[in-house]
Amino acid sequence: MLTKKVIGNIETENLDHANREWVELDWDELNKRILRKTTDKGTDVAIALDEKKPLAVGDVVYQDEERQVVIRTKKEKVYVAYPDSIVQMGKTAFELGNRHTPCLISESEIVVRYDQTLERLFEEVGVQYEQTERRFKEPFKYRGHQH
Repeated sequence: MLTKKVIGNIETENLDHANREWVELDWDELNKRILRKTTDKGTDVAIALDEKKPLAVGDVVYQDEERQVVIRTKKEKVYVAYPDSIVQMGKTAFELGNRHTPCLISESEIVVRYDQTLERLFEEVGVQYEQTERRFKEPFKYRGHQH
């Protein structure tokens, strides 16, 4: 099956379907316009987007009477740190930044991709953390730097 456009997005529109199939991508594949993947139910899908806009989680790339094919990201191993104060949040973010470790920060947690060397950093800062799995809805942003 070949698809060249995004039909809609299940996270922003009411696009229910009785037979939904998922195409799982690494978060960095969201930026690719040409992909060949297999859905979770075994359907071969070729994606060749005409638009320059990147794929997003929830994008419907194919739909007919039989099936709906939707994009989502693969689960990845991550660490989630739970700072208990603004000072601990700052220290944790500062140390991660010193290592150039991309992270996603919210009101109550810091999420980083799994790297076992980070356990020592979390313990030195004194922040509670856990190793778990998550699906990312947005890619990590890397910023260039020079020393």
